[in-house]
Amino acid sequence: MSGSCAAAEEKAGSRQQLQVKVNEYKENQNISYVSLRPLQTTVLEKTVKVCLVPFSLSSYKSDQLKLPKSLLDKNFNNEVTCKKCKKTGINKTCRKILISKMEATTSPKAESTLQKSSLDVHTENNQRQHKSTSDTVILSVDMESSQDGNSAEDATSSLDFSGLSPYERKRLKNISENANFFASLQLSESAARLREMIKKREPPESKRKKPKKRKNGTGCRRSMRLLNVDPSAVSLPAVPTQPTLVADENPLLPPGPLEMTPENRDDNSELFKGFLQTWAEVSKTSSKNIEKELPSIKSYKANLSGMVISEDTVCKVTKGSVFSMALHPSEIKTLVAAGAKSGQVGLWDLTHQPKEDGVYVFQPHSQPVSCLYFSPVNPAHILSLSYDGTLRCGDFSRAVFEEVYRSEGSSLSSFDFLAEDASTLIVGHWDGSMSLVDRRTPGTSYEKLINSSLRKIRTVHVHPVHRQYFITAGLRDIHIYDARRLNPRGSQPLISLPEHTKSIASAYFSPLTGNRVVTTCADCKLRIFDSSCISSQIPLLTTIRHNTITGRWLTRFRAVWDPKQEDCVIVGSMAHPRQVEIFHETGKRVHSFLGGECLVSVCSINAMHPTRYILAGGNSSGKIHVFMN
Repeated sequence: MSGSCAAAEEKAGSRQQLQVKVNEYKENQNISYVSLRPLQTTVLEKTVKVCLVPFSLSSYKSDQLKLPKSLLDKNFNNEVTCKKCKKTGINKTCRKILISKMEATTSPKAESTLQKSSLDVHTENNQRQHKSTSDTVILSVDMESSQDGNSAEDATSSLDFSGLSPYERKRLKNISENANFFASLQLSESAARLREMIKKREPPESKRKKPKKRKNGTGCRRSMRLLNVDPSAVSLPAVPTQPTLVADENPLLPPGPLEMTPENRDDNSELFKGFLQTWAEVSKTSSKNIEKELPSIKSYKANLSGMVISEDTVCKVTKGSVFSMALHPSEIKTLVAAGAKSGQVGLWDLTHQPKEDGVYVFQPHSQPVSCLYFSPVNPAHILSLSYDGTLRCGDFSRAVFEEVYRSEGSSLSSFDFLAEDASTLIVGHWDGSMSLVDRRTPGTSYEKLINSSLRKIRTVHVHPVHRQYFITAGLRDIHIYDARRLNPRGSQPLISLPEHTKSIASAYFSPLTGNRVVTTCADCKLRIFDSSCISSQIPLLTTIRHNTITGRWLTRFRAVWDPKQEDCVIVGSMAHPRQVEIFHETGKRVHSFLGGECLVSVCSINAMHPTRYILAGGNSSGKIHVFMN
């Protein structure tokens, strides 16, 4: 009975040891509910209070354990509280807890007994809670009472909180008071009543009254035009609604040769026959004249200043925008050819008066004519290339447009003569490919199809001296190729000019020696390169600032060389008053052609006569403006 003699002194220490042991049991056995802290819950009906008193069991066996009389007398009041429970099972449970706790304070061997008894208590309590919901038993271990005299709860007032700090005692007291307060509010019952009261009601549909239609009334006044009634109050006949077939704007022309039938005149007239005879008999300029020395800049400026324009030298030749232009090299007559966006090819003889009698329009293509050249060996032949994939040769002596080349798969953009006798051609496609065409072989197919490194090809031009070289203008790159090294699978250029930052419109060699290259770019710059030595690089000589932004409705500018003065380029202008400008390769402006009232539009495409001082410019409405001395 050594434990009973030292109970008062070791009360706090033994209670702390019990708390540690039970916590270890909780961690090892993973039991969901074991607590040494007071549980504050709402007491529904009855509460069982268990008071644990530690004492020694050194001289007693577990099966012969009897409580000392002194302890029974000391804790008489607590035992009376336990006896108030009606069910005998609760008394047995309390007795097991007392035995297990006393054994835990004496020796370490009692740990297993404490664990088993605690587990049995938890299991029995769970079974009793399922059997009877009327009685609620709350077992509290290590409970201490707070010294609050104003509390209305018996469980709170009877607990012993001597082993807790003031903060913990205050906290437990607040928890108990808050639980009692919320229980008194009966929030769950109020929420249930509110749910019954609130019923979801769908918003009533707003039925708008529709205005009644007047059967006999006329309603609002309406005009007879809107009522589809003529002034005589008689209804007009109903227009039959039949599906109309929309014709293709640009139908492809049949393959093969086409007759030279003018669209603006009768083809059987004597005037048209005389016109064809004139074009067939005119002679071109001799090549010996081209080998003469170039005139000086002073004399060249003086000759340009003598070129004027008048109403007689302005005439509408084609329908739609002018996309290409060429001047016949005749020394006797002034003959101008223009290719239009509509696929027309217009021919104008300026020696005829009135001027309308000298204009003849033909339709050899169905889409824009982007390139136009007179044959360098036969002045009676004019070659035209179109977006519709055809390349035709107009023969004025036979009054027929022969088909030279047809591409079914892709659209054509430009061409030039590889040979001086015009027997072989290099043709550029919009998809970036190139075709070698030999006019001496029968048929209209190509000799070789080459895939270039460009995505698109806008212009193709052959070197005037070394004709194996030709230059192509792509989207943003300028490439120079050697015709002897073309590979159908893919050809790499000899030289690339990557200085351009925006879309390129054209690139041309100088006409006599090919020592210069001029390019037109959408970055408002004209660039001139030195191509006198075709090697790995071609240096840039001059950059000329020039407005090349023509917009959507105007044909893009293409700067071209003057055949008589290969160090000067001709280009259209967006400046006011409207004009055509000529620049020297150094970047200086040489001359500006001003027409006054005769030139009130932008001439995007321009061409100069190879030997005479005659300049022809075409605008976006099909008009041709000719400056001549």
